[in-house]
Amino acid sequence: MTEWPTRPIRVVVPFQAGSATDTMMRVLGPRMAQTLGEAIVIDNRPGAGGVTGSEIVARAPRDGYTLLMAAASSHGILPAMMPRIPYDAVQDFTPIGLACSSTNFIVVHPSLPVHNLQELIAYAKAQPQGLSYAAGSRGSSNGLAGEILTLRSGAPLTHIPYNNIAQGVSDTLAGHVKMMIYTVAILPHVREGRLRTIAVTAARRQVQAPDVPTAVEQGAEGVIADSWFAMFGPAGLPDATRDRASGALREALADPQIAQRLIEQGLTPAYLGPDELRSYVQAEIGKWTGVSRAIGLRLD
Repeated sequence: MTEWPTRPIRVVVPFQAGSATDTMMRVLGPRMAQTLGEAIVIDNRPGAGGVTGSEIVARAPRDGYTLLMAAASSHGILPAMMPRIPYDAVQDFTPIGLACSSTNFIVVHPSLPVHNLQELIAYAKAQPQGLSYAAGSRGSSNGLAGEILTLRSGAPLTHIPYNNIAQGVSDTLAGHVKMMIYTVAILPHVREGRLRTIAVTAARRQVQAPDVPTAVEQGAEGVIADSWFAMFGPAGLPDATRDRASGALREALADPQIAQRLIEQGLTPAYLGPDELRSYVQAEIGKWTGVSRAIGLRLD
């Protein structure tokens, strides 16, 4: 059998050009291609929160020439919340490697008299209507971060979903909405004093803002809601192909220049190998299934 690869590799990115997944893959792709000795061609197939492009790869030939750079939505959140997703996120894919994570920050308008998570929770409980927060659409990791915080703390928080998240940022900066949960992209407004950070919804503090404590540090056990990005092939990919692709991903993430570029874009290199990735995906689906049942959220 000829050693893989012997021709260019298509990597399906199931989100639009310019998305975090797309940008990350365009940083990693040239370095992976250098290791593998063949070009990597990115094929953007956006739609349905990553489901459209993921389904293409699930049904692709098992030869290693069609791979997927997926995200938390397509392989963690939506499989837990969509009753009719057209693939099994575990059984229909070969895990290659976790690439990066990206988390969410809880921020407030400076007019809100709170400076930490316990003060925020107490403030929300003291309001007759509770407290509303801006975040992405229903099922987004930042929207769900607020749902988890409500579950764990009892704080009466109401998600205002924004399909156009830029409008959500604008509304929070203007004080129309007093709280927002969003990615590291919100930090420039914090540095300018236009917003105040309360917590990060990650397991550990983030390199882009090491002074911001986690929600868990502040007593909100289990309030972890990260985005993540991982490479898969169709089920049944040969072990040698899987391992070579995984090695190329690992080498790219270990390159200091590439790692710095990713960090500057709000991403944290977080390589996991194939077996660890399979367990990680299973745990993520389990977590979001529990949240979905607890809050009664199902997505059509």
